[in-house]
Amino acid sequence: MAADLILGKDVSEKIYANLRERISVLKSKGIIPGLAVVLVGDDPASQIYVGMKDKKCKELGINSYQCILPATTTQDELIAKIRELNSDDKVSGILVQLPLPRHIDESAVIKAIDPSKDVDCFHPFNLGKMVIGEAELLPATPAGIHQMMVQSGIKIAGKHVVIVGRSNIVGKPLANILMQKDENADATVTVVHSRTANFTDLIKQADILIVAIGRPRFITADMVKEGAVIIDVGTNRIDDPSAKNGKRLVGDVDFDSVKDKVSAITPVPGGVGPMTICMLMNNTVIAAEMRVKE
Repeated sequence: MAADLILGKDVSEKIYANLRERISVLKSKGIIPGLAVVLVGDDPASQIYVGMKDKKCKELGINSYQCILPATTTQDELIAKIRELNSDDKVSGILVQLPLPRHIDESAVIKAIDPSKDVDCFHPFNLGKMVIGEAELLPATPAGIHQMMVQSGIKIAGKHVVIVGRSNIVGKPLANILMQKDENADATVTVVHSRTANFTDLIKQADILIVAIGRPRFITADMVKEGAVIIDVGTNRIDDPSAKNGKRLVGDVDFDSVKDKVSAITPVPGGVGPMTICMLMNNTVIAAEMRVKE
């Protein structure tokens, strides 16, 4: 049995097509969605991520505002900049690129963002609305994983979903999304982690297995159920002398050993990765639409 590949590029293009239509409607009403990305310092990886977001905004017709601040910026100065963006009507969404320099309290900064502009969905207000099933904005990577399954026609309702990893970025919010009372959710969700007893036994029960632990090729064929759906969120760089730069990107799942046993799987790279920026753009458009309704 050859597994179907769930490709983030294919799924994201469907969502981008819908976003272009919604952006056109907003522009007909005199509203242009705008995303402000705040970067503190000159971390190379963060600069790359900011550049990718800026490029996608321009492709979609979303205004992009880059606020580049020196690494010496104080917490008070950063919060003052966020408050300025909160009150700027041209800005629909605000994203503070993490990680921040050590002298800045990330939690305090996140809480300073207007929840209606919190397109990363890290603010406690938005997380609370997600838990009770009333969210307008959802965390980008978990929402992207959910949409990959929905858009690929994978039945979630009634299935046993096992999530490996309990991070605040993926595991916890994704569990909440998938257990909601909704035709595209209604799953029975088990979250396993490093302290879970009978760890492997629970993984073997998964109809849908989602892995986000940052351990290269950790999940092998003997750990998964025949015909399961596998969503691999891992992005690990390992040594590979055959690669041009001596490194290779692999997931948390041993793709080669698993692909002939499961019904569908996300590759790494090319799987979940493209969905994070896609759902960030979606949140920016939702935030702009919310302001129309005010």
